[in-house]
Amino acid sequence: MTENETDRHAPAPAAPTTLAGDRNIHNVNARTLRTLAHPLRIRLLNALREFGPATASGLGERLGESSGATSYHLRQLAEGGLVEDAPELGKGRERWWRSVHEGSVFESADFLTHADPEVRGAIDVVMHEAATTHAQELNTWLGTMGEWPQEWRRSSDMSDFKLRLTPELARELSQKLHAVAESYRDRVPEGTEGSAVVRTHLHVFPRPSE
Repeated sequence: MTENETDRHAPAPAAPTTLAGDRNIHNVNARTLRTLAHPLRIRLLNALREFGPATASGLGERLGESSGATSYHLRQLAEGGLVEDAPELGKGRERWWRSVHEGSVFESADFLTHADPEVRGAIDVVMHEAATTHAQELNTWLGTMGEWPQEWRRSSDMSDFKLRLTPELARELSQKLHAVAESYRDRVPEGTEGSAVVRTHLHVFPRPSE
């Protein structure tokens, strides 16, 4: 999962070297992957990173899940060190949660071909959930873009490119695109009139020539 606003909302992965600098980015390893590899936990973590701290019931309403389910999976995420209590926000018996990190990346490209079949299976869950999220976000935009000002409709993009590359050049391409996205980070202060959080999905993968 790469960056968008950038990867603070993504579930986890990006194979190319992260350009996060001093940002609080979680490097997914075999231990935390087992915690993360559940569709609802990924959605909960995404929601906390995108919309900020929330209660289990609030997250349940947002995601269409019961508060019992969200509460259980939030506790599992907390045991894995991915979310934590936000006690300063609670009133009475309310329990608020927040993400510990801004985003997540796989700790190395080699992690994607881990020797342990159980780890590879967990990676598969995370990657397919990320792909599903990307598709949902794009479909939501296509279904609602008429509600946005014309300036935003003109500024959106949905492109694909076919390039013949070696694995080394494909990795170089990804790293350069990451660098371009990072160069736009923090250029627009939060609350700037006319601004919005922009999602940018990056997919780089080989395909058969025939």
